[in-house]
Amino acid sequence: MKAFRVVDFDKPAMFCEIPRQQPKHGQVEVKIEACGLNFADLLMQKNQYQDTPCLPFTMGLELSGKITSIGPNTKSPEIGTRVTVFSGQGGLAEYGYFPVERLVRIPEKMPSEIAAGFQIAYGTSHVALNHCANLNKSNTLLVLGAAGGVGLTAVELGKYFGAYVIAAARGREKLKIAEKFGADVLIDTSKENLREVVKSLGGADVVYDPVGGDLFKEAMRVCKPEGKILTIGFASGDIPFIAANHLLVKNLSVIGLNWGAYVKFNTEVISKSLADLMEMFAQGKLAPHISHLYPFSETKAALELIENRKSTGKVVVTI
Repeated sequence: MKAFRVVDFDKPAMFCEIPRQQPKHGQVEVKIEACGLNFADLLMQKNQYQDTPCLPFTMGLELSGKITSIGPNTKSPEIGTRVTVFSGQGGLAEYGYFPVERLVRIPEKMPSEIAAGFQIAYGTSHVALNHCANLNKSNTLLVLGAAGGVGLTAVELGKYFGAYVIAAARGREKLKIAEKFGADVLIDTSKENLREVVKSLGGADVVYDPVGGDLFKEAMRVCKPEGKILTIGFASGDIPFIAANHLLVKNLSVIGLNWGAYVKFNTEVISKSLADLMEMFAQGKLAPHISHLYPFSETKAALELIENRKSTGKVVVTI
C-alpha cells in the first residue's frame, strides 16, 4: 500500500510502498478515506513536535474511513462502520491499524472529509474553552490566529458558549472568515495595534493563543484581572518567555493545553468532549470549514499551503 512517510528528519517526507498488514489483538484495520492536516505535521517532519514518533513513520494525526478488518479476540464496531480516528500518526496512507479505543463513530450526515479534520480542531477548542476556561456569556474572548484550523473553531465555539468574541488574524480576507463564524470584533494584526484595540473594548477575560511570540505578550497585557490565557501552540515559531511576576499584577492564569495528552492521563475529558461535539454537529450547531481539499498525490502541496499560512480552517487530503 502507498503511504506518505518520514524516513529521515534531514530529508523531506516522501511516498513509499509498505506492506499491508493484519490487525493485531485490540486493533482494527481502517481503509482510510481522508486525512486532516495540522500544523503539528510540519513540526513532526523536523522532529520539533513533543510527540514525534520514532523513525520511520507515516504522517497524518487524524483520519476518517471504514473498518475493513478486526484483530483476533477484539471487541469492535462491525466491519463497514464509518469511523474517525485521532491516531497521532498513520493517517496519510491507504490503510491504517489503530487501537479500538481510538475509534469514534461518524454521524450519518457527516462527510468523510469533514470527519477527518474534526477531532483535533474542535476537540482542542472545546476542551480549552469549556473544560479549562469555563467560558460563559459574561466573558470576552480574544482569539489569536482566528482564521486557522483551531482558531476558527474557537471563534465558533466561543459564540456557542455565549461569549463576546474578538478575532485577531493577519489580513482582511482571513478576518472575513472569522466574521462569518460569529466574531463580534475583527482585528487585522498586520495593520492594527492589538493591545490598543482590545483595551478600548475593556480587555479580555480569556485569551485563546495558538500563535505565541509577540502576540502572546500583547495579549497578556490586555487581560482583565483574573484573566485566563490558553496556550495552544506556537505557530509563529516563537515560544514566548513568561515573567512570572507579571502574572501577579492581575492574578492571571496561563493554562497549557496539549489536547492529545488527555489520551494518556484522562481519556474521559476527550470522550465526553467529542460526544458533545458530535451531538452539536448532528443538531446542525456546527459548520466545519475546509478551505482546501487535496488528492493524496498532492500531499506535499497541501502541507506547503499550511506552512505558508495560506489556508483558513482545515486542509484535508482525500486518499
